[in-house]
Amino acid sequence: MTLPIESVPNGTVTSAKGFSAGAVFAGIKTPGLDKRDIGLLYSERPCAVAGTFSQNSILSPTVTLSRSRVGVEKQVHAIVVNSGCANTAVGEHGILDAQEMTEIAATHLGVTAEQTLVCSTGVIGVEIPMALMREFIPQIEATEDGGEEFARAILTTDKRTKEIAVSFDVDGVTHTVGGVSKGSGMIHPNMATMLAFTTTDANVDPEFLQATLSAAVKLSFNQIDVDGDQSTNDTVTLMANGAAGGSKISGGDAASEAFAEAVLKVCQHLAIEIARDGEGATKLIEVTVDGAHSNDDALLASRECAASLLVKTAVYGRDPNWGRIFMAVGKAQIPLDESKIDCYVNDIQIVAEGKAISYNVQSVVSALGGDEVRLRVALNVGDGYGRAWGCDLTEEYVVFNSAYTT
Repeated sequence: MTLPIESVPNGTVTSAKGFSAGAVFAGIKTPGLDKRDIGLLYSERPCAVAGTFSQNSILSPTVTLSRSRVGVEKQVHAIVVNSGCANTAVGEHGILDAQEMTEIAATHLGVTAEQTLVCSTGVIGVEIPMALMREFIPQIEATEDGGEEFARAILTTDKRTKEIAVSFDVDGVTHTVGGVSKGSGMIHPNMATMLAFTTTDANVDPEFLQATLSAAVKLSFNQIDVDGDQSTNDTVTLMANGAAGGSKISGGDAASEAFAEAVLKVCQHLAIEIARDGEGATKLIEVTVDGAHSNDDALLASRECAASLLVKTAVYGRDPNWGRIFMAVGKAQIPLDESKIDCYVNDIQIVAEGKAISYNVQSVVSALGGDEVRLRVALNVGDGYGRAWGCDLTEEYVVFNSAYTT
């Protein structure tokens, strides 16, 4: 039996029972209306915690510290986050400052530093202004309706917050999964992404929690691209505090399937919103590859297509240049038969059996003018399926990033 997943109105990271959050503006970022730059996410109950982190060879010490505090044998109460500086490539101060941030937050919340995670996002090569941390973290009031404040605190070049929550019922007990994310540039994740924080009041076995998050990340955050670059600070976490009071979820039953579906729904929503909010972007691109030899082949090919600069610019210019789509799928180096490939733009078929067919060019140009562009490549050699999301590449992206620190 499949349990229904329902959207939570105005859902956010504190929609799950027992979670609270808050934020403050300390002056790390330039001032602005409703800006925040330090946030706290807190659960009074200890949480099982799962995480995925950047695979970049250069890592922020905040990633190193948080990763050491995540595992099936470990529990956490809180996460402290700053935006405006990445705490990356700053020497030995990086780890010392990250540790002190957790100590300040833990003292403020009445928990231990070892049960507190830390994340930073912003310009690489800039140290955390610890004087501001010491002054402003203790001023943050964590409340049940503070999720939106926390969502604003993690933004950098984002144009909007990214929040969601869903719920499902098991034996009369409502379980909720909520989340927030940030990111609009330096987006091409590898087993993690930018910053994303998810929470649940379900009672989840720690090993199943990590397996569920890793599976969801593979089909969500790892399938998005804005500019082909991977952050040094990428972090995704999932905290489970059991406050809903239901039976333990550990795999192999309908409740576990519903939980995995809920986590995937939250992660995919947050990931898609990151792609939609890409720096300078005007369109969301969704790429579906089906009929591959395997799901992994389809996932790889769809991501290569979504990440292709030539596909991105073609979509921006409303140019139905399907050869670029073929090139990008072929770049994945998966087994295929060119003579069997069909290709579609917003459900308009433009290629059949590997060759162009007669179609109304203006209809495709018009389809490429929408806010969302769907590209589908049917390989017709198997049952493998995969989706990826990206955005168009515009002059605004180049102008913005050519003067990012000046």
